[in-house]
Amino acid sequence: MDHQPELTNRPRIAIHYCTQCNWLMRSTWMAQELLSTFGEGLGEVVLIPSTGGMFEVYANNILVWERKRDDGFPSPKELKRRVRDIIAPTKPLGHIDRVDQKEKVSL
Repeated sequence: MDHQPELTNRPRIAIHYCTQCNWLMRSTWMAQELLSTFGEGLGEVVLIPSTGGMFEVYANNILVWERKRDDGFPSPKELKRRVRDIIAPTKPLGHIDRVDQKEKVSL
């Protein structure tokens, strides 16, 4: 039986990474984290080789993270939050949504 993927309107994640900087492993790690969290809720996660220090993550063509703009790389926790806010705002992320003691602001 030949399995053909369904055409869906599920979200697309694109990770552009710099090959000159050897950021393939970081990109695959982030892709794995997103796939583990969102699973079949995603239509696809693509890795797009680039140059010039680029590390950018897009969800449905919306810029989620840009290394130069956001001053470095995202933690998996922060990336999941930002992606979730675009593709599935009501999806709970479990322990990721809990506020750490360090993140609490005293009033």
